[in-house]
Amino acid sequence: MKILLVEPSYRNKYPPLGLMKISAFHKKRGDAVVFVKGLEKDIQLQMWDRIYITSLFSFFWNQTIKTIKYYEFSVKDPQNLFIGGPMATLMADEIQKETGYKPVRGLLNEKGKIRLPYDLRIDNIVPDYSILDEIDYKYPASNAYFSYITRGCIRKCPFCAVPKIEPFYVDYIPFKKQLNHIKKLYGEKKDLLLLDNNILASAKFDQIINEIKEAGFYNGAKLNKSLRHVDFNQGIDLRLLTKKKMKRLAELPIKPLRIAFDHIKLKDKYIEKIEWAAEVGIKHLSNYILYNFQDTPEDFYERLKINVELNERLGTRVFSFPMKYMPVKNKNRKHIGKNWHPKYLRSIQCILSATHGVVGPRKRFFEAAFGKNLREFKKLLIMPDNYIIYRENHKNNGTADWWELYRSLPSSQKKEFLNIVHENNLKEETHTKYPKVNKLISHYKNPRAKTPENMLS
Repeated sequence: MKILLVEPSYRNKYPPLGLMKISAFHKKRGDAVVFVKGLEKDIQLQMWDRIYITSLFSFFWNQTIKTIKYYEFSVKDPQNLFIGGPMATLMADEIQKETGYKPVRGLLNEKGKIRLPYDLRIDNIVPDYSILDEIDYKYPASNAYFSYITRGCIRKCPFCAVPKIEPFYVDYIPFKKQLNHIKKLYGEKKDLLLLDNNILASAKFDQIINEIKEAGFYNGAKLNKSLRHVDFNQGIDLRLLTKKKMKRLAELPIKPLRIAFDHIKLKDKYIEKIEWAAEVGIKHLSNYILYNFQDTPEDFYERLKINVELNERLGTRVFSFPMKYMPVKNKNRKHIGKNWHPKYLRSIQCILSATHGVVGPRKRFFEAAFGKNLREFKKLLIMPDNYIIYRENHKNNGTADWWELYRSLPSSQKKEFLNIVHENNLKEETHTKYPKVNKLISHYKNPRAKTPENMLS
């Protein structure tokens, strides 16, 4: 059979593991497999026995639907166009209504999902790395083994899609055999990237650590003179992290150790775990900071500041990665949390655009980006976009004038101004009966020249 594998043209860090496994499955059958990313006219003009289209996040809705419709007439039999992946599982009914095709839900670990003999364990197949060489797109994560040692999660966090995509927790998947097969077929990889959602929940955690070390990933291990690294990419669950488990993690060349800090209520536990990490010699950490969910801007700032303070006290290098919450079925990125405003989210985006999405470990860097204290941070949240991004360029003229004018407003006018600015939807015709407020609004309507060298850095 002629098999076409398609990933929509969205930007993503990791290759489509599901399609890689489907490729391996079909090649074992002797089928001819082609992989493309995005819309390819010469591919669309051909006829295929089967087409598999993957999906990712719900906010890639438009790109994914466009891709499905682009290739739908390129398959000989419409029932042999398969749509899978996270979005397909979460929004199967919506996709079927929009396209007429019924997506494949969940993992390929049950008989009959793609209606071929022996299709019941595709999720356990060693992925076909060779298809990645067929496209021009280069995934940022490369030269690594991509694998799972567990599946699912014991948690049911309301902001997370995992319980819907992988509803059953599997606490161990044979690991060494996977790596040996990949090594034999595609050569040895330098790093190990594990996509497990909650590896600490496994009753076989110690066995897993031992197997990772036996596979050649231990402290000081090298491949071709380059140090090897292990990355538990989805992060570890700090609520399940004991001192014993932290010591075992320290036996691996983890860089970075990823720990989520989703809510300020976890503050004391989070600080304790970072202290443990420092004690056992894990100094490179990465921290997911969820915001726009049930938190407040004040909570968000405090969590970022805690990391800076820990770095100063412990000598750690915790890099924070703010992650804006989006409902798992949102078709765009426009959700506004109950304690947030459109302008606040836009201001965070402006700050992060200048820092490339990362909050570095240095205090000076953090204060330059987010303010020295909560008062400065709250000022940034309502500041005109250009005054945030190109702060140095505007601090003595535009920003100073804007702030002096804002502070001079009577409380009633200040309230009206904030009601307007919070919505982040200013138009040329936006005006009020107050001259001062109108003058203040003009700062948002007429952005100053954008000078890249003056960006916040």
